[in-house]
Amino acid sequence: MQADPVQADPVQADPVPDLVSQWLTLPQLADALGSDVARVRQLVREHQVLALRRDGVLAVPAELVQDGQLLKGLSGVLTLLADGGYSDDEALGWLFTPDDSLPGRPVDALRENRGTEVKRRAQAAGF
Repeated sequence: MQADPVQADPVQADPVPDLVSQWLTLPQLADALGSDVARVRQLVREHQVLALRRDGVLAVPAELVQDGQLLKGLSGVLTLLADGGYSDDEALGWLFTPDDSLPGRPVDALRENRGTEVKRRAQAAGF
């Protein structure tokens, strides 16, 4: 069963909502992964996926899911960005901001199975 994504709210100061067009609440993500909410909460706690609070509810960008699974290589990229000093908001912003050297957005490169390129850039992006 495909969950209805939560539409981004354009009236926020945070740039991430402007970059992400569709969001999944944790129950919707659990449905998309064929899992349960407890497992999804564990994935968030372990930083295997990032969730941001949207209108008081934790939500995950829908593009981080492909074919019923989290994007291949996502957790490794998130670890590299966290090790480089990125906050969760900054990491999501990085994933969804176009990078001319890829070309395209890092999230799109992950979706196209170009994770090695994304990991290289994530490692170099630390500050």
